[in-house]
This record gives sequence, C-alpha cells and structure tokens, in this order.
Amino acid sequence: MPTPYKYQILPIEKVFRDPVHNYIHVQHQVILDLINSAEVQRLRRIKQLGTSSFTFHGAEHSRFAHSLGVYEITRRICDIFQRNYSSERIGSDGWDDNERLVTLCAALLHDVGHGPYSHTFEHIFNTDHEAITVEIITSPETEVFQILNRVSADFPNKVASVITKKYPNPQVVQMISSQIDADRMDYLLRDAYFTGTEYGTFDLTRILRVIRPYKDGLAFAMNGMHAVEDYIVSRYQMYVQVYFHPVSRGMEVILDHLLHRAKELYEQQPEDYQLHSQLLVPFFKGNFSLQEYLKLDDGVLNTYFTQWTFLPDPILNDLANRFLIRKPLKSVTFSGDQDSVTIRHLQALIEKVGYNPKYYTAINSSYDLPYDFYRPEKNSHRTQIEIMQKDGTLIELSKISHLVAALAGQTQIDERFYFPKEMVDPKRQQHYDLFDDTYREFAAYIHNGALVEGKK
Repeated sequence: MPTPYKYQILPIEKVFRDPVHNYIHVQHQVILDLINSAEVQRLRRIKQLGTSSFTFHGAEHSRFAHSLGVYEITRRICDIFQRNYSSERIGSDGWDDNERLVTLCAALLHDVGHGPYSHTFEHIFNTDHEAITVEIITSPETEVFQILNRVSADFPNKVASVITKKYPNPQVVQMISSQIDADRMDYLLRDAYFTGTEYGTFDLTRILRVIRPYKDGLAFAMNGMHAVEDYIVSRYQMYVQVYFHPVSRGMEVILDHLLHRAKELYEQQPEDYQLHSQLLVPFFKGNFSLQEYLKLDDGVLNTYFTQWTFLPDPILNDLANRFLIRKPLKSVTFSGDQDSVTIRHLQALIEKVGYNPKYYTAINSSYDLPYDFYRPEKNSHRTQIEIMQKDGTLIELSKISHLVAALAGQTQIDERFYFPKEMVDPKRQQHYDLFDDTYREFAAYIHNGALVEGKK
C-alpha cells in the first residue's frame, strides 16, 4: 500500500544553499512540491526590499529566498521542540509534532500573495497581500491548493487559518506571526546581509536555544533574555537605518506618483494601455482576478516603465525615467506641528518653476513601534514577548529589561517633505536661471536637512 502523501519523506534530504542559513533542509515531498509550484516560483521575480535596492545596491534578494529562510527557521524550531519539549515529555505545555506539516507549509507560503513592489502597489490598487495569500492557498485553480489538497481536503483551510491567525494552536500561529517570529528573524538577518548593515544582525542560534513552547504560545528562557534584547535593538536599527531610509522612500514616492499618473491617463485613453501595458489594465479598472494578479512581478512593471519613457505625456515620461535611472526626490524633515502653510508655499514655488506639485512633491511619514506590550486601553495589541522564569512562570519582557522598557510603546516617527532635487541643486547655481530668485527663496526654508521658517 503506498504511503499517504502527507507522510511522504524524500528518500534523500534535499538541500538549498543559502548565504544566511548555510543550508535549507527539505525532507517532506509536500514542501518540495510547494517550492516548485508556479505561485512560489513567482516570488523569485519580486524583490524582498522593493525600492531599498536603489539605496543599498546589494539588496537584490527575492521574496522566494526569504520564504525559504522562514521555512528553515521554522523547521529548526520544530526539531528543537520535538527533541526537548514534546507533549509526550512535558504534557499540555509541550509541542505536538502532528502540527509540524501545517506549520512548515504556512511558513513557506506566508508571503506568496505579495505583488510587485509590494507595499506601494497595494496602496495604489487597494490590494491586500495577506488576503491574496489566503486566496492562493484556498483557490482550486492554483498549484499550491492542488498540492495542499493532496494532504487532506481540509488542509488548505488549515494552512490559511495560520496566516489569518485563527488556527486553534497559538504555538503554531506565534511561530509564524508574533513580535519575535520566524518571519521577522529571517528578514532581519537576510536584509542585514544583503544591505551590508552589520547592526541588523543578532544571535539567532542563541534565540533558538532558549525558545520554549507553552500551552498559550511561545516564550523564551530567562537566561536568553539578552539575546532577545539584542534582537529588539537590531530590529529598531534596521527600521531606522534601512527600511525608513529617506532615499528609498524618495524612490517609493516616485513609484507611487508614476503609477498614479498612469492610472489617471488610463482613465482618459484606456485603449492605449491595452496596447502597451495590457497586464495592468485590470488593476486600473479595479477589477482583477487571481490569475491576472499572479501574472505581475517586478520585471513586468519595469518593462512597462521602460515603455512609458517613450510615451508623449511629459509627466509620465519623466517619472518613468527618474525611477529607472534612480533620480529620487529629495527630502527634508519637519515636525507635525509646523504650519502647513509653509509646505503649501513651498509647493507653490515648485509649481512656479514648472513642476506639478501633485506629482513632484509628497509628505511621507514612517512609523514603527520597536516593541509593544499589552495595554487594556488599546483596541488591539501585538503578541507580547514572554520570558519564562526558572519556576515556569511568565513575565513580560519590558518588565525585566530596562533596555526594552525604554523602547516599549514608543512609536518612532520620521516625517518628511519630498520635492525635486533640482530645487536645491548647487550645480544650477553656476549658471544664470530665470527662476534664480525662486530657488533662493525655496532654499531659505531649509537648514541642516530640516524645514525651517524662511523669509517670504
């Protein structure tokens, strides 16, 4: 009698070479089949960090590599739990290894619904990568569904419920999605490696040594608290130094305005886009199918951007060129309580020299909470990090770590006003320009990279 699909183990373990984890080990046939599915392979063509590669030139890694990394960390945790903390050994607080396959599949597939230039694309076309991830997992038309369905008829819905955090076992959910999960641990190490930013690293080996299951989720042994602190600080540094880098955000603003302009022009002349940008038409219409979504990747968008550089619309043409050859908008910081009249005046100066402020200026704010804890007055909260003391009792991390307490609940905000670099280009000052007085007036509002009150 043949072995049921869910129990099929590869005769020889398959390994993938990885710069972060050295080897990624695949033992289950279902995992190998998922890796080879069309939907997962599409992730090779989507950059993990989007526009950050314009700032950190090494950051060309893909969501495919990240997905394998999340799978590998999850696999290691499952191995540790089964060896040291199985339910057979420690009772109801322990790990049930029957949960392994659903956990590994959710880890591998957690990002399968991401689109090209993920977050910018989502913002403009109102897509939701998590909802699309669930649709890919549960839709009979996908290879991913067909593979999961061979495990059991209810298995696709089980995997999807891990993504939506509705799966009944909190250990499984928190392994994939919490404040210190396999997803975050992989992207911090992977992004630090490819951006060359050493401060994004932390001691993964030590964290995996001290992670513990208990009936309501995951905790970390007291003697590993400093490794967890290191992780929190690394995460904070990566957000400040990499994910919120002003140049990357300047390129993101260009991308945002470029796609908005294309959408606006489509509404005026839809027949043209059927010829040169056909795969984007359903998104301009706001009515797309899953299969139409899965046809898109970074390469498709970049090809269309190249085509748009030949179109007659000067704004679309220029923005496409700026994005392709890396000409980000420049930015200055400002505080939220500064008079918005100042920014409107600067936009008027920008318009005076010939730039449409709708497409050449932006206010961009980045927000991150390095670590959160349960606060009853809030409607929602993140899963807090629990430290397990010697007697087995739990205490929330910020109550025993002065370092984390200093970061806990403190939202990091960076507000910036973006504008064309030409407004403050020193090269322009070497030659007479009709708008020299306008440029000087604009520059009077900027000091040390921040917006100040100038002289009108």
